[in-house]
Parts: sequence; C-alpha cells; structure tokens
Amino acid sequence: MSGQFEATVEVDRPVEEVFAYLADGRNDPQFSPRVLKIERIPDTPTAVGTVFRSTVKDAGMKTAREFRITTLEAPVKIRWAEVTKNSVTAREGGYDLESLADGRTRVRIFNVLEGHGLGKLLVALALVAARKDADGFGSRIKSAAEAAISPR
Repeated sequence: MSGQFEATVEVDRPVEEVFAYLADGRNDPQFSPRVLKIERIPDTPTAVGTVFRSTVKDAGMKTAREFRITTLEAPVKIRWAEVTKNSVTAREGGYDLESLADGRTRVRIFNVLEGHGLGKLLVALALVAARKDADGFGSRIKSAAEAAISPR
C-alpha cells in the first residue's frame, strides 16, 4: 500500500531564493522537528544525484534515511526519492514552486509514502499522521524560509 500527502503554502520571498533554501536539504531541521541531523553528500551545491543522509525520529524511534535528488529544475521543481528501505519510505517527494505577485512564492510539497514488510501495515498510520500535520508542515516551511531569507 502507498499513499500521498501534500501541503501548499505561500512564502513572502522570491521564488529563486525559496528554491535555493529548499534545495539545500541541510535546512530541513529548521522546519521538520523529526530531522535530528542531516548531511549533504557530496558537500557541494545540490544537483541531481546529491544524497541527503539524515537521522530522524518517528514514533519515538530513530532511523537513518537517505534521499537522492532526482530532478532539480531551478527555480520551479525539486524531486527526491528515498534510497533506504525502512518500514515506511518516501518513494517520491518534492517541491513545486510558482512565482507570485509582489515577490511571493507558492510552494507545494508532497511525499508518496509506501510500506515495506511490516511497514505495509504501518503506512496507513503514517499517512494519517502526515496528512493531519500537512498544513502545519507547510506553515513551518513558510516560517523557516521567511526567517532564513532576508526580505527585499
């Protein structure tokens, strides 16, 4: 079983700057409290093939995760795929960005979650939790991006 959650938010910063902020996955802990640590491999600007290796805490358990950037189309599209095989993984995820009037950016985030082994039973619970927090997650992205990117 698999399923998707998504959120859309408007960030009061220009699309190019929001794209650069989100493309650097090392910023994830600023808006995702489940990310305990994260590193970029190689430690060069993000490109297709870049891997972000993280330690996350879900449901009280720490797990190691690796995501590979699969698409990077500045400043409108970022895609990733989880390469680790935990119980529940993000088969695909990404950001779609759209430039709006007055230097604002619409950001849509989504993840397609799928279960492996016992995770096939757990993925439904993970989706319920992710969908319940989707709007909050979007709000945290907005707040973190606006705090990190200086207004013009």
